[in-house]
Amino acid sequence: QMFSVYSKNERIGRTVPILLEGNGASNGSDSKKLRVEEAPPSRVLHIRKLPNEASETEVIALGLPFGKVTNILTLKGKNQAFLEMGTEEAAITMVNYYTTVTPHVRNVPVFIQYSNHKELKTDAGNQRTQAVLQAVSAVQSGGSPSSDVQEALAAASSPVLRIIIDNMFYPVTLDVLQQIFSKFGTVMKIITFTKNNQFQALLQFSDPVNAQQAKLALDGQNIYNSCCTLRIDFSKLVNLNVKYNNDKSRDYTRPELPAGDGQPSIDPSVAAAFSKDSNSLLGKIPGALNPLSAAAAAAAAAGRVALAGQAGSSGVLLVSNLNEEMVTPQSLFTLFGVYGDVQRVKILYNKKDSALIQMSDTNQAQLAMSHLNGQKMYGKIIRVTLSKHQTVALPRDGLDDQGLTKDYANSPLHRFKKPGSKNFQNIFPPSATLHLSNIPQDVTEDDLRLLFSNAGGTVKAFKFFQDRKMALIQMSTVEEAIQALIDLHNYNMGGNQHLRVSFSKSTI
Repeated sequence: QMFSVYSKNERIGRTVPILLEGNGASNGSDSKKLRVEEAPPSRVLHIRKLPNEASETEVIALGLPFGKVTNILTLKGKNQAFLEMGTEEAAITMVNYYTTVTPHVRNVPVFIQYSNHKELKTDAGNQRTQAVLQAVSAVQSGGSPSSDVQEALAAASSPVLRIIIDNMFYPVTLDVLQQIFSKFGTVMKIITFTKNNQFQALLQFSDPVNAQQAKLALDGQNIYNSCCTLRIDFSKLVNLNVKYNNDKSRDYTRPELPAGDGQPSIDPSVAAAFSKDSNSLLGKIPGALNPLSAAAAAAAAAGRVALAGQAGSSGVLLVSNLNEEMVTPQSLFTLFGVYGDVQRVKILYNKKDSALIQMSDTNQAQLAMSHLNGQKMYGKIIRVTLSKHQTVALPRDGLDDQGLTKDYANSPLHRFKKPGSKNFQNIFPPSATLHLSNIPQDVTEDDLRLLFSNAGGTVKAFKFFQDRKMALIQMSTVEEAIQALIDLHNYNMGGNQHLRVSFSKSTI
């Protein structure tokens, strides 16, 4: 099937019609696909697997953050598009970026690669496309946008989203928003307020591209079944000024900010008033939006439960379904220490498959719960909920509890003691890839591969950073990575240099 796309053939010096790459339905047969993937860099990009309703503006928005977009051709029937960037350099930057961050259009992942064409020549008859492109280029050279492309342009420039929540049947906290939106990138700051009797929030990402993807994916979605609908657009602000860290506003890059007049963050531990197992909240709040964990649901419900007069809050977690043959206070201290500073750990004397873990504060407890509930540790899927206890008691003097209770208040291994520490920005869910740091200069890749395979796992991949003080190591499963982190964080590499291990958001 031929289309009116033309490519300049340098060898014969004339414009000839060419066949389109790939096959939209099957995404290209193997032979064609191979040819497509091997295409050298070009300023024309081939975009596949677009959702049916994708607009030209949304396709253009994928390219805008990287430079000028000079042409577009959408093939509706094939769910494909060609996007021509102003320079090859812009196209290369765009492809490099989207190989690390999957591009989404309307919450659907799309595929971007170099086209075999060096330029696009579309029929001049397609006036709408030309109008959109002219509006875009006018703005990029200082004009004012037509309403048609305002959205796309805002997406390219502002990292700040304005969020309105309609039909707010359950309270939505700052923590719930952070959980949902951090799926799309690093959330730096959030400010919440009520305006015209509507709950609203301003949320700042570290990168405008993340804001654009979050808007396309989440606008119009319900947080819970048929209520709490997100209405999202771009803010005219490009930077938020947060003065206080409390339940109304938060700057995640500056944990040292005071709480001001606001209350401390709404604490989900009051959710324990509902039930001992906060997972049951998901029953009470059916069909929670995918990124929401029991923790966020608990936080949302907390607003309602607080009315039951359950004052006070705690940072104590109850962990159950542990492998009682293997688990120790130290292993729990190391794993939960990834998400906060563990103060005390107590494995229950009469129920050794359960433990109480006291974190520094309620935020850390909630963070640990949202990331570790449902993960596999020593072959068993652990359950993490908020405990009704306010603190973990130490054994009475002279009483031997067989080492089941440990006090870690003065441990040198706390990751979050220093205000503004980089560790605050590197908190990620458990993943098969681990980030290693503090590696001695004379330690080789083979040394580290051996060390980690001895921890009982299979090393799939390894990569040193340039200075060789840091590396990424990929295990074959998340469970193996959790095990390796427990065994090898703070491992003495010799010369009193201790290895630092954390979960990575990258893959190798």
